[in-house]
Order: sequence, then C-alpha cells, then structure tokens
Amino acid sequence: MQTTLAGHGALSAPQQAGFRRRTQDSLTIILFLLPATVLFLTFVIYPILQSIYYSLFNWKGLGAATDFIGLGNYLNIVSDRIFLKAVGNGFLIVGLSLVLQLPMALALALMVGRDLPGRAFFRVIFFLPYVFSEVITAIMWLGLFNPDPDRGFINALLVLIPGVKSVAWLGNTTTVLASVFVVLTWKYFGLYMLLFMAGLQNIPAEIEEAASIDGANGRQLLTRIIFPLLAGTTRTCVYLSVVGSLQQFVLVWVMTKGGPVNASEVMATYMYRFGFVRFWFGYGCGVAIVMFLICLIFSLIYQHVARQPDYLGGM
Repeated sequence: MQTTLAGHGALSAPQQAGFRRRTQDSLTIILFLLPATVLFLTFVIYPILQSIYYSLFNWKGLGAATDFIGLGNYLNIVSDRIFLKAVGNGFLIVGLSLVLQLPMALALALMVGRDLPGRAFFRVIFFLPYVFSEVITAIMWLGLFNPDPDRGFINALLVLIPGVKSVAWLGNTTTVLASVFVVLTWKYFGLYMLLFMAGLQNIPAEIEEAASIDGANGRQLLTRIIFPLLAGTTRTCVYLSVVGSLQQFVLVWVMTKGGPVNASEVMATYMYRFGFVRFWFGYGCGVAIVMFLICLIFSLIYQHVARQPDYLGGM
C-alpha cells in the first residue's frame, strides 16, 4: 500500500532532483531574458502601441488627445497624392538599389577579395564612405552638387566640356532623385561589398579548385559555384537594402527636404514634415504606422519566399 501511494502521490528522489534542475534552468533563462524583454517592450512595443493610439486622433501634440477621428488620418494618408509619390519614390530607390547598387557591390567584392593588386587599399577606400555619418555625407555632397561652377566640383568639371552648362542637380525635378540615389549608393555600397566579401571567404577554396580541375571556366565558376553558395549573403543584402531604402530619411532631408516640388519626397520625410514641422502629430503617427506596416508585410513575405537552404550553413 505504501509503495502504491509513493508511486502515485510523491516524486522519487531522482524525479525531485530533475524537477529542481528544470526549475533552476527556467529561472536562469527568465532572468537572462528579463532585461532584454523589458527594454524591447519599453522602447519598441510601447511606442508602436502609443503611435497607433494617437493616430486615431486629430492631435497637435499639446494636451490630451480628445478629438477622436477613427481611421480618418489613414484615409487622408492613402488618398494624398504627395504620400503616394513618396511611396513611389521609396520603391524606385529600392528597385535601383537591387538593380545597380548590389550588383556593383558584388562585382567589387569579387575584385578586391581575390587577386587584385593593392586590394587591401581598395577595401579601405570603398568601405570608408560607410563610416561617415549621414549628415556629414549629405553636407559633403551638397558642396559637390553646388550649381555654381566656382563652388561645385561636379559642375566645375562639366563646364570644361565645350557646350555643356552647369546643372542644378538638386534643384531640378528630373535629376534630384537620381542625384540622391548616387549619394546613397556611394555611402552604402561599401557595406554590401564587405558582406559579399565575407560570404566569398566562407566558400572553401577546394570547391573552386575541384570545379576548375573538372574543366569549369570563369563564367561557370561564377554561375554554378560562387553565386549559389552566396545565396544566404545575397538574401541578407537584399533584405537590408529594401528595408533601409524604405526608411531612408537623413540624407534626403538634409540635401533636399523632399523637394523641389516633392520630387524627392520619401515616406520618412513626409512623416517628419507633418509630425514635427507642422505639428500634426496624429497624422504623423498614422504615416509612421503605415511605414511600419509596409516594412512588416515585406519582411513577412520575404521570409516566406526566401526560405531556401543555405548550402554553406547547412540550413
């Protein structure tokens, strides 16, 4: 009878020791996660929820939010042609980044990561722009794009060509967005070059040597060996490039403030203009939530579509 009760009503000594060990492990995990969880809830989740709340009001930032308008801000946002142009500009920058910036970064990574003479020097030169802050970068290029040939380096070179006049790169609606993209490319392609170089260094040299012995030429090495093994790095670069392009603010605001005539407007400058310049904080919060939803939807779709095996990582 006692044996039966012990078997059904109490834990044996090994079971008690296992239970205590699991409890201690759980407490340890909780203690380690607690600081990060508190910070995440305080600085990420709470601001998002607060922005959602204020976006439902016509709130100017002073006093309590009392003028409830429901989804009125969101309806005004999606029907505003300037916001739609800002979204279009953002996706145009995304497309140009994927078509021009990342392939250029990959080509440079292939050159400076292999047998190019002086490759260490070129690595430093190409990566150096990424070290500069965005404000410093914008101010530097404002000087280079100055329409006065006596002050702007680019126009000073242009006027040396017979029949060519100086161009107001940032004052012309047809050239301003391309000019901004040149600055974005100059600043960020070094980061992607470094990521591609890290991916290239992960590829075992034995694989390329074996392919060469089997008769593979340079083009086949790129298309059949290097590019497939760089798939994980490429997915990371694509994700960072798209999300970074959609959230771009500092360079555009310092260089053009979204002008001229909203030709270089992006979602972040549109949000800043209404939220912090005009003090329509409720409307600005609505724009921030729309930006967040666009980035979130892209992230979810991208994670689903790009879920492919990583041949080097074994995943």
